[in-house]
Amino acid sequence: MSGETERLAWRGDRANLQQAELRLTEVMFPPADAVSLIKEDPTEEDGESGWVLQAYFETLPDMAVVNSALDGLALDAPERETLEDRDWVAEALEGLGVVEAGAFLLYGSHDADKVEGREGLPLLVEANRAFGTGHHPTTSGCLVALTGLRDLAPEKVLDVGTGSGVLAMAARRLWETADILGTDIDAPSVAIALENAHDNGIEDIRYFEAAGIPEEVAEDGPFDLILANILAEPLMMLAPDIAANLSENGRVVLAGLLARQEEGVIDAYKAAGLNVITRVEDATWPVLVVG
Repeated sequence: MSGETERLAWRGDRANLQQAELRLTEVMFPPADAVSLIKEDPTEEDGESGWVLQAYFETLPDMAVVNSALDGLALDAPERETLEDRDWVAEALEGLGVVEAGAFLLYGSHDADKVEGREGLPLLVEANRAFGTGHHPTTSGCLVALTGLRDLAPEKVLDVGTGSGVLAMAARRLWETADILGTDIDAPSVAIALENAHDNGIEDIRYFEAAGIPEEVAEDGPFDLILANILAEPLMMLAPDIAANLSENGRVVLAGLLARQEEGVIDAYKAAGLNVITRVEDATWPVLVVG
């Protein structure tokens, strides 16, 4: 992207801005071309305050769409700026670097040279393609959880709300013979997941444009592993369907919930007959493994 770029910037506490980052890349359509959550003063110790979320757009969407995606978050109106004559999106992505999460190395094409010779299962995911580049703690936490489930050896895996397809691809890296399906309500995300899989030399993951677990997907179950990196409300809403489509002794990885929403998600899955087995710790974005 070159020429004029629109940038919106919000200042506030980290938890709210992380939630906004998630919504701008996963919930809003079309999503931001790139997002960057940075410390306003990098010399200060990390804390909840003093953070800036910057979102870059080649074409700025209607602000009503942006506001709708961020509805309910305690955010002030964003600062808006038109940037000229530089590829700001590329610069934002350039600074993201390689992500090490569990057994995996996630990188963009601009960092391909940085993964050569490094230990880890490589996954190429461009940082402006749908949600799930590994830079957000929900994705990296899921990859840590997946690594911990390596010995599960599932025969059937379902990735609900697949986004960029990174978790489905990670499952393929771990389990070469598993039957892997991914669903997403957003048609462009399904197309991006397919493209990402192709870029990684993976051609045997099946993706469906669908909300939750439709009949055409359920008939391939039950699933030994279900991945759901979405948001707390849909996680709770889907609890009965996820439990109904899980095999005996199967496992579910849940992410996208804030720490303050954890109790509600746990209660929803307990009501569906599933209990927490392990937890990937994060002060703001915990990841739960239930079964």
